[in-house]
Amino acid sequence: MDEPIKVVIVDDHQVVLEGFIARLEREPDINVIATASNGLEAVEVVKVHQPDVVLMDVSMPIMNGIEATQLLKEEMPEAKVLMLTMHDNREYIMKVMQAGAVGYMLKEISAEKMVQAIKTVKQGSTYFCESVTQTLFSQEVAPSHSKTNPLSRREESVLKLVAQGSSSKKIAQMLNISYRTVETHRQNIKHKLDLHSTAELAKYALENGLG
Repeated sequence: MDEPIKVVIVDDHQVVLEGFIARLEREPDINVIATASNGLEAVEVVKVHQPDVVLMDVSMPIMNGIEATQLLKEEMPEAKVLMLTMHDNREYIMKVMQAGAVGYMLKEISAEKMVQAIKTVKQGSTYFCESVTQTLFSQEVAPSHSKTNPLSRREESVLKLVAQGSSSKKIAQMLNISYRTVETHRQNIKHKLDLHSTAELAKYALENGLG
């Protein structure tokens, strides 16, 4: 049997912290091992407890969630940070992703979706709640395929879906291609762009309007 996913929750409001803990304590696959009330404290707590996933509020005193995520990624590149916020505008989301977060969800998200998000990023994928995905990918963007873009049309399609948090299995179903083909595309994309993780792929897709 797999070990429960170890989670640290970071929020400066005690009531919010207790609410998130209450949502997750019913889930046998998840274990909230520690909490923190600001970004600076979060960095120290994460170093000590080595969680699988960090749920990080954005707006906090002393050090905000974006600054804390940047610091964590510098000192612990393997840290998986899911950002929790009330904001769903594109500029805000981009700042979070540039800081190194692997997911972004609104605080109003259901307990079921929160559990799904935690499990998704633990497995190495990115996660955006539905409203955030709509904000990111519903805007019209200029065609990205050009001489300066090394990706094929199919690779762009795969990259867009990766950025939205889709697994290789789901991408294969959506594009009507084999799982092995999707994995090959993912490796080719990483090689062409000199990227090494799903989070880096998602960040590249968002910054380059691949949607």
